Amino acid sequence: MKSLIFILKTCILLSFIGCNTKTSQNKTQVNRKSEKTYTKKIDEFITEYYNNEQFNGNVLVVKKDSVLFQKSFGFTDGTQQTNLNDKSIFDIGSIAKQFNAVSIMILVERGAISLDDPISKFDLGLPDWAKKVKIKHLLNYSSGLPQINYSKVNNDEDVLMDLQNISSLLFEPGMSFNYNNNSVFLQMRIIEKVTKQSFKDFVSENIIFPLKLSNSVFDPKYDYPNRTRCFNSDKENYSEHYSTSGWLWLDINDMYKWVEALNSNKLISQKSFDELLRNSFFKNTASYPNFSKSSSLGEYFEKSRIHRHNGIAYQFESILLNDLKNDLIVIVLSNYRNKVWDLGHSIHNILLDKPYKSIYEAIRIQSIQDVDLGIKAYRELKEKHQDLYQLDKPSELNRLGYELLRMDKKEEAIKIFLLATSEFPNDANLFDSLGEGYFENGQYDLSLLNYKKSLQMNPENKNGEEMIDKLNAILNQ
Repeated sequence: MKSLIFILKTCILLSFIGCNTKTSQNKTQVNRKSEKTYTKKIDEFITEYYNNEQFNGNVLVVKKDSVLFQKSFGFTDGTQQTNLNDKSIFDIGSIAKQFNAVSIMILVERGAISLDDPISKFDLGLPDWAKKVKIKHLLNYSSGLPQINYSKVNNDEDVLMDLQNISSLLFEPGMSFNYNNNSVFLQMRIIEKVTKQSFKDFVSENIIFPLKLSNSVFDPKYDYPNRTRCFNSDKENYSEHYSTSGWLWLDINDMYKWVEALNSNKLISQKSFDELLRNSFFKNTASYPNFSKSSSLGEYFEKSRIHRHNGIAYQFESILLNDLKNDLIVIVLSNYRNKVWDLGHSIHNILLDKPYKSIYEAIRIQSIQDVDLGIKAYRELKEKHQDLYQLDKPSELNRLGYELLRMDKKEEAIKIFLLATSEFPNDANLFDSLGEGYFENGQYDLSLLNYKKSLQMNPENKNGEEMIDKLNAILNQ
């Protein structure tokens, strides 16, 4: 009897284990099917852009430490003789500034420097204003320094000399924001002064080698293996001239290793990472994906926990979307500057099951040919395909309006701006755009009315103030 009970219990247990195993297998199958759906959707979406010659570059999407999508589209340069691959290295523009910022925090954690140190401490031959500018001001673009005068400088020595000749700052440190590369340049020089190493050697020793970034290089020449060249729509390679050194080029795999190292605190603590993510002087209250005051790591949006950084250099463009809330990383690197920003956000929206297609792209051709048909198409897409098109972005219609304005289609532009203001009645920028449309069309009374409305909604609209003064002068003649 006991043996029979034992056998029954064993069978029940095995049955239970079998059910759990089947449930686990079913969940795995569902997840794999879901991932394949996302992969297919991303691939089709980017392929369409590539086929329309609107994208050339590499894409990597990682979800929970697992590569969901990775693919190369196009060529290494304008000659279109060599296909891109995952070893192709790109100029990542401003994203490379993350490396000097993290290097600063490495030195802070070692006790070699403090964020409150004035930069006068580092004997760079700078004027008295250096006593007021602290390292934390450099990291947050609140130093008061102007942008590098690229019309005058050709190398690092020129930049330092130009800084030494600056008599006064644009504003008191910490009181305003001015994105500039002088702040980045000084971070590199401080690292060199403190470590007695070149910036490149310090980054190589403390970042590149530990993370095994096997395909990353500073300031590569044209003939460097795997180096891409940027080119324009006529397939002409750009002649790239860099006035400062210390710019790290990476392939997309090394770029992912870098982001993963930041997220997992391999180089700096979470406290230091948080310090770099947030601008200490200008808190970001904007909601993703609106522009905000950036810090050395780009932009960080508290509510959505999105870390975003965009980089541009000549025709190179890149975007990093580091979604810490959903454990998603989207990286797009391009040597043919076009649509990278839109592509990055659209891929992210696909992964979040949000509308991801551009309404601007959908109605652009029709609007250029017949603006009324374009507006009709907009309304039909809004009614039938809200799940696909990004109808919540006022920038899409604004962009189309300005394109029509540049084509001297003034009446058509006004119609699009009117559509935009009716769709987004609380957007001050759109009323500013409508004011400009009316101004260009010589309808000064309507222009004045809309500029006033824009200024009422956004009292900080300096352009609106200037245009109102200009229009009052015209109308009072």
